Amino acid sequence: MPERGLARSLVEAYVYFDLAAGGEAGASRRAVVEQDAEGWVVRLGATEVLVPEEAEVVARQAGLIFGSGLSELIDPGQWVLIAATYASRALEGALFFAADPSGSEAFGKVETDWRFAADAVAEALKFFPGGAAELPPDTFWSEMGRALRESEPHRLTRQKLESDLAFYRQSLDDFRLLHDR
Repeated sequence: MPERGLARSLVEAYVYFDLAAGGEAGASRRAVVEQDAEGWVVRLGATEVLVPEEAEVVARQAGLIFGSGLSELIDPGQWVLIAATYASRALEGALFFAADPSGSEAFGKVETDWRFAADAVAEALKFFPGGAAELPPDTFWSEMGRALRESEPHRLTRQKLESDLAFYRQSLDDFRLLHDR
């Protein structure tokens, strides 16, 4: 049996599978979910992730998309890249929605993308030690996260991430206000 990763929510497990598939769009859609005594086991190929039932319940009750506590699957560099991806989708979707605001499904997609972008940045911020302006090198365990830290360290400061978080949240509020929803 393959070694299991541990996710804090089903959404985190699916995001992890999309990352683990090396950027293959929608790879997580091929994942298989089974419930067992511990919670949900999500499988894609030889990779398994366990989402304990209690963790998923806590995430849902608290309205936390990715779960409570620190991720053991996704490092802060990856969270920053995830946030940028969702923000890019939200910006593009908002432009298309502005051109044709008739679709409520399109509105919901933009809204979700802004929320996911903000929540992904919030996940990265969880890795900062109290009062620290920068993340310690050992918080980056993925190749993707270490590469971002090496090539663009300015994207990983507390100040930058707090600014991004405020921007994403304000963009969501502005989008809702602009379209009166």
